[in-house]
Amino acid sequence: MFTTGRIVFVLFFVVCFVAALVYSYSKDAALHQKFYKGSYRVLIGFLIFIAILFAIKYLTRH
Repeated sequence: MFTTGRIVFVLFFVVCFVAALVYSYSKDAALHQKFYKGSYRVLIGFLIFIAILFAIKYLTRH
């Protein structure tokens, strides 16, 4: 199913992709701290909303 060439390509792609992500994030870290200070609150609110949806689904199924 997977040849040696495909496995090598996938490994090479993953390593390069992760390296590009780390480089981009480290380059923009100062801007993220300046412009996105309260963004964790939005993430927490979104996760709570998803949890409420799952709770409603679970409670109405039984």
